[in-house]
Amino acid sequence: MARKTAPLTATQIQQAKPKEKQYNLVDGDGLALRVMPTGSKLWLFNYYRPVSRKRANLSIGKYPDLSLAKARTKAAEARELLAEGIDPKDHRDSILNAKQKELNNTLQVVFDNWFAVKQTSIKELTAKKLKQRLDKYLLSFMGKKPINDITAPQTIKVLQPLANTGKLETVERICRNINEIMTFAVNTGIIEHNRLAGIGKAFAAPKVTNQASLKPEELPKLLTALNYASIKHITRCLIEWQLHTMTRPSEAAGTRWDEIDIENQLWHIPEERMKKGRPHTIPLTKQTLELLQTIKAITPESEFVFPGHTSRKRSVSSQTANKALERMGFKGQQTSHGLRALASTTLNEQGFDVDVIEAALSHVDKDKVRSAYNRTDYLERRKKVMCWWSNHIEEASNGSNSITGLKTLKIAN
Repeated sequence: MARKTAPLTATQIQQAKPKEKQYNLVDGDGLALRVMPTGSKLWLFNYYRPVSRKRANLSIGKYPDLSLAKARTKAAEARELLAEGIDPKDHRDSILNAKQKELNNTLQVVFDNWFAVKQTSIKELTAKKLKQRLDKYLLSFMGKKPINDITAPQTIKVLQPLANTGKLETVERICRNINEIMTFAVNTGIIEHNRLAGIGKAFAAPKVTNQASLKPEELPKLLTALNYASIKHITRCLIEWQLHTMTRPSEAAGTRWDEIDIENQLWHIPEERMKKGRPHTIPLTKQTLELLQTIKAITPESEFVFPGHTSRKRSVSSQTANKALERMGFKGQQTSHGLRALASTTLNEQGFDVDVIEAALSHVDKDKVRSAYNRTDYLERRKKVMCWWSNHIEEASNGSNSITGLKTLKIAN
């Protein structure tokens, strides 16, 4: 008959003294206390591994941090796993690895991985602003948190002060970005589901405000003010260039000479300079070609059509035209971006094809097939629209209130 091991007592464990070599005090059912020469005492669970059938020791704690009763409970849990064919050591290691992985996958780490992919599909400036926004309003508060622990109430609490200041557009962008990050985490197997999916609903929606723009009949008023404005001549050229070409402020300000095809009377803006990352070609009219000739005569040598005031190696700021319009007294009435709206409204009132106008404004058509068709077939039709618009601007200037209307500056044919 097999000899039954007598269970250990608390007194035995407490009074066990270290020896020259380590030794074990057996409690039974695989549980033992190992006494080290240093005097430390460790609980071990000895068992046969389910697959290899080799003996192994599982360290389950240190005495007295782990009492005899708790050590027996842990040994019982290990025996339950063995009964199901699960190796308790492998089970413990997998749990520890999962927890370590969870701790390593903080919001900051996941953001960095997501951002590395995101920045390949957006402009450099857009990426820079996105990172600055999330660093300032989100990651500085929650970056060290494991992404699996982040909840909607926590995130709302972080963003609420920003919403209280009225910066609802910024809050909306952050909510959109954090959802992209969480979706990235789901798709890469870091978390099982996105717990922030509806977070944007916790905040008021930002009010949509259109860029201020004059009415079509007020165009002569703008050109007259531009004629008498106390602004740099190159700034006046920039405003007229943007007005004639119907481009966005950054596109107009960053115009480069190597984008201009004088021979074919076209301006090719590369995709990296366009808002939607799609190249845009603009037909140049008689007036815009004359404007370029004027600019070339008054600006120093530079790769930019509108070089910066302090450095020719950079273009003027995208806000240059807007600030000039404010100084001219048009604050709240006309922004530089709103010049596009002025053109659009005028052309629509004149009955031009809406699709041609949208193509001229480089608005992206959601229908990709139709969009591709617009960029090719519409170019010739857009030339007629652009010519009409330039002629209209010149007529609205009363023949002298625009640079292209100044007869003395016109190039000889």
